[in-house]
Amino acid sequence: MGCSCVSGGVRLGLAQLPPSLCMTSAERMAPSGVTKLGVFAYYTIITGEMNVAGPVAVDSPFIYRPDKRQQVWRFIFYAYLHAGWVHLAFNLLVQLLVGLPLEMVHGSARIGTVYLAGVLAGSLGTSVFDADVYLVGASGGVYALLAAHLANVLINYNNMQFGILRLIGVFFVASADVGFAIYDRYAHETVGLPVSYVAHLTGALAGLTLGLVVLKNFEQRLHEQLLWWVALGVYAACTLFAVLFNLLHPYPYLGVAQGLLL
Repeated sequence: MGCSCVSGGVRLGLAQLPPSLCMTSAERMAPSGVTKLGVFAYYTIITGEMNVAGPVAVDSPFIYRPDKRQQVWRFIFYAYLHAGWVHLAFNLLVQLLVGLPLEMVHGSARIGTVYLAGVLAGSLGTSVFDADVYLVGASGGVYALLAAHLANVLINYNNMQFGILRLIGVFFVASADVGFAIYDRYAHETVGLPVSYVAHLTGALAGLTLGLVVLKNFEQRLHEQLLWWVALGVYAACTLFAVLFNLLHPYPYLGVAQGLLL
């Protein structure tokens, strides 16, 4: 799921990018991963627990909780918590493999914006469609990056090498993972925390729509200008709806909400 960039009308694959650019992009992504590792280590130490499904810091000021939606930072900072070392390692690996190729071409600011939009969309979407759960993990942001690959292909297809293969790869990975999440949630008795497919889907929607808006378009055509406005309108409308829903619908549930692995 790599990308190509265009310089002076010449197609460039990732293998042709200067080593200094690759190093710089990797270094830019490092602080986020180091922070997540540090948060995980902190809760591992204070709980004295580390296994495949834990520790889950349900009392953390960062975890998204439907009964504490007025603490708005939770809609973003839940992404720094993970339910076990496997969950953490998987998210960090996919974030690196999916985000780094995009960042090499489109820059840190654009890709960081898409990632954060996916994290926010994951919690907002879950607060609307799966309203009685806790959230941890960064899969909303990871799926936004995955969907941004699709946005990149849509707007830069003529300047890309093997664009159709990238589309197939994106659909294969996304459909397999979301399919597993839905199966894990409903088709059998889950051991540990269930997987959120709502956050996957809303994160991907944010990545696709905002990706069409903020990613570089190397050869803009008239129909792509219309697509830009449609994508911006869809993203803005969905985000506004979710924000208003949370403002107008206080948390109605009693007791402890169901834990949810992202």
